[in-house]
Amino acid sequence: MSDPIDGTKFDVTQSQWIAPGTLAVEQALQFSPVVLAYIGDAVYELYVRSSLLFPVKPIDRYHRQVVAQVCAEGQVQQLLNCFNYLDEAEKEIVRRGRNAAVGASRKANPQQYRKATGLEALVGYLYLTNPDRLQYLWQYFDFSIEN
Repeated sequence: MSDPIDGTKFDVTQSQWIAPGTLAVEQALQFSPVVLAYIGDAVYELYVRSSLLFPVKPIDRYHRQVVAQVCAEGQVQQLLNCFNYLDEAEKEIVRRGRNAAVGASRKANPQQYRKATGLEALVGYLYLTNPDRLQYLWQYFDFSIEN
């Protein structure tokens, strides 16, 4: 893999931080959809947490609101909110993530869990390749309602 700034090569077999937006599409597509969902899950939760900071409230209320949004049902709703704004390549990432979903949640039905994994794969993919596009799509997410 090459450094996007100066083109120097570095070994991706070594543990290192990958900055948002620094992977080429081809590089990101080398990851399985499950790996994209793995990073997307973390990015999604961080975004939800930061989106719910105001108005200031007790920590248990923050927690309840975040849990309502990071659960499969909340993620499926956000996928529905933004789906019409996705291009065909992004829809393909969602499809690949949905079809690659492994395991199951005790709380969500399998169909919801798979769709939520699709959203997480999209978030991970865009975080790694195009954070500006991810930021654009965030505007269609609505975290104001507790599920």
